[in-house]
Amino acid sequence: MEVKINKEIREYTESMFFGLSLRQFVFSVLACLIAVGVYFGLRPLLGLETTSWLCILAAFPFAVIGFLKYNGMTAERFLLAWFRSTFLIPKVLTFGNTNVYYRLLHEPKQKQKRPFHRRGSRKKGVKRKHDQNAK
Repeated sequence: MEVKINKEIREYTESMFFGLSLRQFVFSVLACLIAVGVYFGLRPLLGLETTSWLCILAAFPFAVIGFLKYNGMTAERFLLAWFRSTFLIPKVLTFGNTNVYYRLLHEPKQKQKRPFHRRGSRKKGVKRKHDQNAK
């Protein structure tokens, strides 16, 4: 008697219906129902060949969602990761020197400017007319 054991235990999936997991079975049934609905809904309006192609195109995304696994992620997790990396996380990552000690020791100190006062335009060393007349 021989018992098959997966090399990686995390890859084990339980077969529920027709050798498919529950997830695969549900999405397969959903794809079939959508294909049948498209067929009966569009057959009177379009020809048989066009309707059959539209049935395939309508059922394909649901069949893919049930069977797709990419890097161990299901289709929903993959689409969420793609959305995050494309739209939410910035694309341009910049890296620079953040050594505070180096910056403190090696950059020259800048002279601090005096704050601007609005008391006329007084400058040091410049006297006004009434100041000169008072003397």
